[in-house]
Amino acid sequence: MKSRRIILNLLILICAFSLCAQTEKEKVIETTSKATIEGHIYFLADDLLKGRETGTPENKIAASYLANTFRRYGVKPNPKTGTFYQNVKLKRISPPNEVTIEINGQKINDYAFIFPSPVNTDSDAVYLNYGLENDYKGKSIKGKVIIIKSGSADTKDSRAAFDLREKKQGLAKSNGVTAIIELIDADENMWTFINHNFNGSKLMVAENEDHKSYNNQTAHLWVLDHNHEMADQLSTSQGITSKVTIGAKKEEIVMSQNVIGVIEGTDPILKEEFIIYSAHYDHVGIGAPDETGDTIYNGARDNAIGTTTVLSMAENLAKYPTKRSALFILFTGEEKGLLGSEFYVEHPVLPLRQMVYCFNSDNGGYNDTSLATIVGLQRTTAQQNIKDAAIIFGLTAIDDPAPEQGLFDRSDNVHFAKKGIPAPTFSLGFSSFDGEVTKYYHRPGDEADSLDYDYLLKFFRAYVMSGRHIANDPKTPVWTAGDKYEEAAKALYGN
Repeated sequence: MKSRRIILNLLILICAFSLCAQTEKEKVIETTSKATIEGHIYFLADDLLKGRETGTPENKIAASYLANTFRRYGVKPNPKTGTFYQNVKLKRISPPNEVTIEINGQKINDYAFIFPSPVNTDSDAVYLNYGLENDYKGKSIKGKVIIIKSGSADTKDSRAAFDLREKKQGLAKSNGVTAIIELIDADENMWTFINHNFNGSKLMVAENEDHKSYNNQTAHLWVLDHNHEMADQLSTSQGITSKVTIGAKKEEIVMSQNVIGVIEGTDPILKEEFIIYSAHYDHVGIGAPDETGDTIYNGARDNAIGTTTVLSMAENLAKYPTKRSALFILFTGEEKGLLGSEFYVEHPVLPLRQMVYCFNSDNGGYNDTSLATIVGLQRTTAQQNIKDAAIIFGLTAIDDPAPEQGLFDRSDNVHFAKKGIPAPTFSLGFSSFDGEVTKYYHRPGDEADSLDYDYLLKFFRAYVMSGRHIANDPKTPVWTAGDKYEEAAKALYGN
């Protein structure tokens, strides 16, 4: 008789647990519909918003749409301003109009500014291989122009060239170089991307002292060199002449906005801890036309989808709050160098030590609709919360399959991680970083009607369920032991 009672009690507990889990699932399903998802994405990626470039009126329209969506859901505004905005003061630096580049009397037309510092020189140039430490040995280059190959002997792609720019810049400056011409081999799509991103205006946080050091850099340009033909020729030249003229830049102040909302938690103790739900809402604007003549870079994947994950979370929590409180932040300026998040961590609307987790969402593309790819999944103790949530909606959560791309450090989450806050990025499913992932990345074809909304419904629901699991877990999420940001966490939280 006693054993029957025990079995009966166990069955009751199991049933109660199942009902509880089912209730959580029902809460998520109730507040996330395909129609709502499509509505957000189609609006944010509409041609009328012209790619939502930071600092444009269309970017402000997007911010207004997001703020009013928060208001409609019942989210509380930014506690510091009483509005849903945080003004972000930026400085725009526009490239000079006066530019002349010649090598051995040949005028160069395909160039991109790395640092458009003013310079006017007509002198001999020195070919310096990759422009790294060993290449300077025994060379007299003070006051001269150096011509170098992009990347290094081991890493020659465009990302490697970008990652090495500061190192090469520092070496050139310390050796008294007047200007750097870096020869880069890139296909048409990559050069279009480089041209769009480097020859347009640059934005930076206005109060950041980095813009002063930006102004003091040695003039540095990338020059398109198909199949390294120019590099091969110059490497054997006995003498090289050059002419480099770069005029003055234009600087102006630009105001943009982070969009912020808050929902208080239900637990009298845990509500003092906040989960940040974040994404950037800006994109790259208008650029070079594609093969159809389209010039608007709509940014449906990057990052109307990420923005919609946060809106989905806000709609759910406004109706069904969790034990921990929620801070929603939609950033401006991510495409300009993670500027909105850089500004936010230095001007938080609530103390950073109360922020126990940053659940960021950012995207490029997808090649596997059975997955949700979480960049940094295994770096925090919330990984099981996320895996369990994904399974509920038929997805498998995996960690970053392409660590060589450095994706963790390429989105807004990294500024929070540097402060010590556990901060992975929830992304569309990709099992490898291939052409299916990148073919829409910063391209005019990234439009709302190119998406699989049956998959996205699962994806958004998995994000919302993940957030609920993390926010209701009695254990506070932390970095996995030994993570590079663990020491920063100890400094922030005092443990």
